[in-house]
Amino acid sequence: MRRIHHHFSRIAHKYRDLRTIDLALLSIIKKRLENLTEIEAADVGCGAGRYDLMLFQYLRERLSLNCIDCNENMLNELMNYLKDNKLRNFKAIIASASALPLSDNSLDSIFTFNAIHHFKLLDFFKESSRVLRDNGYFFIYTRLRSQNKRNIWGGYFPEFHEKETRLYELGDLKEKLKEVPILKLESIEYFRYRRTAKFDWLITLAKNNHYSTFNLYDKKEFEEALKKFPENISCDFKDPDKIIWNDENIMLIIRKNVLH
Repeated sequence: MRRIHHHFSRIAHKYRDLRTIDLALLSIIKKRLENLTEIEAADVGCGAGRYDLMLFQYLRERLSLNCIDCNENMLNELMNYLKDNKLRNFKAIIASASALPLSDNSLDSIFTFNAIHHFKLLDFFKESSRVLRDNGYFFIYTRLRSQNKRNIWGGYFPEFHEKETRLYELGDLKEKLKEVPILKLESIEYFRYRRTAKFDWLITLAKNNHYSTFNLYDKKEFEEALKKFPENISCDFKDPDKIIWNDENIMLIIRKNVLH
């Protein structure tokens, strides 16, 4: 964990430039929350704020957002980013997903985007059930281990899939949710994105560790994988300026039940 924390501290200043924002999920979130005139929410594992700006653009003045992350460098980037975009209705909070510094029954919604594999899952679920109001929404956007295996990195970058053991499968998430019965899985949304990139950009992403998975390699392992990567790619892609693949993600839409 210390190694990963150092990775995010080191990459914080360029993180938004290296990662993609998927907009389709935001329309679904907006639809689910459309009946609320005010939305008190938290983004847990917010990082440098790439999704938080979009949340404000989709939910507008209705949103009051607690941006929570355990990495101070990421939060500093987030604060500058949101303030530069003229946003003020947010708080940047340094905290663990296992111990949210929020009052019981205080939130209408919780979001987490591509971060849940960094959390202690059951602790996070219990904390989310505590701070959500009755009927509050809990949105988990992530990629599954099997989805990770099928993307450009899992398919072609040596050992990428094997090293990324932190990701869950859908069954894992469902089983853990059962341990917090007040949280009910309402629906699952599946996403498939067509990506196109030049091979040189893929190399740039890997060298800049745009996925924390790359930080799980030691130096020699990474250098060897980086040498093998072009060979693997060239077997299936003839034009290095047009590498095409699909990224897949899911979003779990969960609600806190009202107990009688």
